[in-house]
Amino acid sequence: MRYGRSAALAVTGMLALTACGGSGGEKSGDASSDKLRIKLVINGGLGDKSFFDSAYEGLKKVEKDLDYDLKVVELGSDRTKWEPGFEDAASADDYDILAAGTFEVTEYIGELAPQFPDKKFWLFDAPVDYSGKNGTCSNKCENVYSVTFKQNEGGYLAGFLAEKLVAAKALKGTGSQKKVGVIGGVKIPIIEDFVVGFKAGFKAAGGKNSDVLVQYVGGDKPFGDPAKGKEISTAMYGQGAALVWPVAGLSGLGTFESAVAAKRYTFGVDSDQYQTLTDQAQKDTVVTSILKNVGTALYKAARADQKDSLKYGAVDTVGLADDAVGYVNDDHFMELVPETIRTEVQEAADKVRSGSVTVPSAF
Repeated sequence: MRYGRSAALAVTGMLALTACGGSGGEKSGDASSDKLRIKLVINGGLGDKSFFDSAYEGLKKVEKDLDYDLKVVELGSDRTKWEPGFEDAASADDYDILAAGTFEVTEYIGELAPQFPDKKFWLFDAPVDYSGKNGTCSNKCENVYSVTFKQNEGGYLAGFLAEKLVAAKALKGTGSQKKVGVIGGVKIPIIEDFVVGFKAGFKAAGGKNSDVLVQYVGGDKPFGDPAKGKEISTAMYGQGAALVWPVAGLSGLGTFESAVAAKRYTFGVDSDQYQTLTDQAQKDTVVTSILKNVGTALYKAARADQKDSLKYGAVDTVGLADDAVGYVNDDHFMELVPETIRTEVQEAADKVRSGSVTVPSAF
């Protein structure tokens, strides 16, 4: 997942793009095409196996299914290159829609969008300040579409499931463990929204919040420090955590290593990390993944934009009811989670989806 004030490190993986130039990597479609052109500008790099990769996969689907051209620019982990990188990306006449994500780039988009009123901007996981009161959005950002997510609803399901598993001693080898852990990248509202939701779900399932261990990676790369993530996870398992849920981007990759060594369990985040992890032992620790379907939201935005029905100049907030948040319910999940608990989690999700249960938020 990618939040906080430090970018995720660019890593090599099957999604990684070939580096072009000193400030990051770039991949482009057919420059001679008359198709609509989307440029995804990443304040970090692909390969996080969660947040940015989800956005990329969604836009790849847009390119394939909806006949767009996609270009991707990775600005890397050096924050000093982000602002000039966004300026260069916005000033180039090689896109119709510029997409970017996380609250770290809201000011960049708010400043650039008014300068290019003939272009469209999509901002995911954070809104620009449409009021213009903070010195940006001089045109009220009327050409910017923002979409945010109800990650608290996903957190609620994670907490609910965690307590049910612990109370039933359902996970092999964890019968004596009563605690669970949540690792955040840094203590900011978006990450706190996950934590608040998790604690609410844990309590709703019959648990005590004193049994929820919470710690933050912090430092100068809170979402790009797997070693620190592993260190924190190891400590949590040592304190009696049956499972740990990392909400910390690349830092969370260290949790899966730690879980293997401790013979404990994890939840994934944002993408289906059972599928994206390559080490089988690490995959086997993942009970489920709490999804923030960034790619799905961007795909829906593209479909709406084609029909001229996408609302610019406003924020769209999506959650369980929009299939923008959820959890993985696959064969691996069914192998690890007893049917009675699966049914209870589904019922909890239905209540949130219908609005009969309102999940508290950090916002």
